[in-house]
Amino acid sequence: MLNLVLFGPPGAGKGTQSEYIIGDYKLVHLSTGNILRAEVEAGTELGKYAKQIMDEGKLVPDEVVIQMISNKIDANPQAQGFIFDGFPRTTPQAQALDELLSNKSTAITCMVSLDVPEDELVSRLVKRGETSGRADDNEGTVRKRFKEYTEKTLPVATYYQAQNKLFSVDGVGSLDEIYGRIKSVLSRYV
Repeated sequence: MLNLVLFGPPGAGKGTQSEYIIGDYKLVHLSTGNILRAEVEAGTELGKYAKQIMDEGKLVPDEVVIQMISNKIDANPQAQGFIFDGFPRTTPQAQALDELLSNKSTAITCMVSLDVPEDELVSRLVKRGETSGRADDNEGTVRKRFKEYTEKTLPVATYYQAQNKLFSVDGVGSLDEIYGRIKSVLSRYV
């Protein structure tokens, strides 16, 4: 089973590269945002609880997100593996994910980190903002998001590095060049 954390700052290309990986490796995409929305729409107990918390403007607790991920894994018993998108974002989340997967007799195979210089990210996201209309894709906001990523999320890479599961990939180049680099990492496991 291939369980992959695709990692990188906002604008690194995780969404685009996830699509390629899912198509080629037949992984189940676990996006915490999508899972939360699906649980809320389905009206599950977890979804109702999460909606109440979100309606109060708070973050959904890690244990609720972990339970939703657990449910999604259980709902896909024939999966060849999972690609984690937007999770884990903190070291405690990574630890909780490891514990969950261990209880299911599996583990994170590797983390692929898309490394892109800050100025390139700003350029990409400002350009995206010009066509997408996303208000948060402006230089000031993008730099703040990058700073928050560096301070709060980047330590997750150190967590997986300590397990010899971190692989950094140059995230600059054509989509095919970047995907080729990712495939060379994944070829070690499949």
